[in-house]
Amino acid sequence: MAAEVLLAVTVVAAIWQAAILVLAPPPFMLPAPLRVLTVLVDRAGFLFGQAAITLTEIVLGLCLGTIFGVASGLAVGGSPRVGRVLMPLLVVSQTLPVFAIAPLLVLWFGFGLASKVVMATIIIYFPITSAFADGLRRTDAGLLDLAKLYRADPWQTLRLVRLPSALPGLVSGLRVAAVFAPIGAVVGEWVGASRGLGFVMLQANARMQTDMLFAALIVLAVTTLVLRLAVDAATRRLVFWVEDPA
Repeated sequence: MAAEVLLAVTVVAAIWQAAILVLAPPPFMLPAPLRVLTVLVDRAGFLFGQAAITLTEIVLGLCLGTIFGVASGLAVGGSPRVGRVLMPLLVVSQTLPVFAIAPLLVLWFGFGLASKVVMATIIIYFPITSAFADGLRRTDAGLLDLAKLYRADPWQTLRLVRLPSALPGLVSGLRVAAVFAPIGAVVGEWVGASRGLGFVMLQANARMQTDMLFAALIVLAVTTLVLRLAVDAATRRLVFWVEDPA
């Protein structure tokens, strides 16, 4: 993984520098990679302090989204009647543009941490619910018949058969959520915040400090990558019996 990431970064930096040399754009439109690197080094303390705020919002949103998503997935996957009522509502909720509800969340929950956490929670809630519910519905019929043969009650069937069968689906949802959660946090910061990487980007764009904007984007990308790797490591332990194709 590390080698692939390093190779990708090298290729992007080379193309970026080549574009600077050939097109010679003004720095406020496209700064050189070295200029962005200088900002990253000189303002490292500031940028990583803002990244810590955004990461806190992301992690809290990921935890809450997982809790609500698992609970909803159990309701949808465990009861066909509940699923027929709840799933259309969940699908319709995903058609609302993120920017349309972000101002409302800031109005309701304020400019602080809460509105960003709620936004991140909303972003990842549906992928986790859908993946987990689908995993519960796709439990092998033979395993369910075996549980009936041993006279397992519904709780035992859920705990011993359906939940382990659904965990790979939940893991897939968590891996997607780890990438989507930063979007919710940053959009919330764009709409209304006084700190965080999204706020830094907004201020840098308004002041035409493109080098700072790119530096904040790079820090956000690194933060998201680290979060995804952490989720991957944790979920591999959760479904240790499933072979990881990576």
